[in-house]
Amino acid sequence: MKNVKTVVLFLALQAMLTGCLASQQELAMSRDLTEMKRRLAATERDLASLQSDRVGQTRQRLDTLTQQQAKTQADLDNLRLELQSISGRFSDLDRQRNESQEELALIRDDLGLRINALETQLSAGTTRTAPATQAAAATPTQPETIYLQAVDLIRKQQQYANGRKQLESFLQKNPSHALAPNAAYWIGESYLGEKEYEKAILQFEEVIRRYGDHPKAASAYLKQALTFEQLGDRQSARAILEKLTKSFPLSDEAATAKQRLKTLGK
Repeated sequence: MKNVKTVVLFLALQAMLTGCLASQQELAMSRDLTEMKRRLAATERDLASLQSDRVGQTRQRLDTLTQQQAKTQADLDNLRLELQSISGRFSDLDRQRNESQEELALIRDDLGLRINALETQLSAGTTRTAPATQAAAATPTQPETIYLQAVDLIRKQQQYANGRKQLESFLQKNPSHALAPNAAYWIGESYLGEKEYEKAILQFEEVIRRYGDHPKAASAYLKQALTFEQLGDRQSARAILEKLTKSFPLSDEAATAKQRLKTLGK
């Protein structure tokens, strides 16, 4: 009987110990679970903070890139404006140079007329008692007067059609006159004044074909090339400018042609 009680007491004690052990294990597992939840929450907070920082950095970088792009675009726009301004000034210089060359050409023409008049006067006689008819011979002849009046109509009065008509009449009546190449050239200029670019190109080609060795052919080459360039045909303009530099290498027009070739990308 005593042994039975001892066994029962042992079993009860074992059961108590087992229950206590189970409770301790549950508590440990609960603590471990709580710690895991804490660590998971901390990890989630760290991850959220990292993502937020990355988003902020990305936005900051995007804002910086946007600002840099805007600044670059503004600089590019300024450079374009400056380039347009420089191109405009070069165009003005070219125009002024061409006008100066044309003015010099007219001065040479006028001097040539005066020299011809003096030569006529000398050939008529040097005595002071020369007849009135000889004095009249000292004045410019009618063809020269027509030429100068026609050029004045084109250059100063911008009466292109009237000036061209007079020059065409001049050429019909005086095809071998010393001013014939000049007259043919100014017919081309009259077409340019009317923005008849194709007719101007053909007229300048006529000057080159008929008076290829005359200095006015150099002016015709240059104006023909500039007209092609204005029409957007840079290839034709370049070819004509190159031919000008070879045909009249020492002329003022050749110097201008070399500058234009640089602009065209030669």
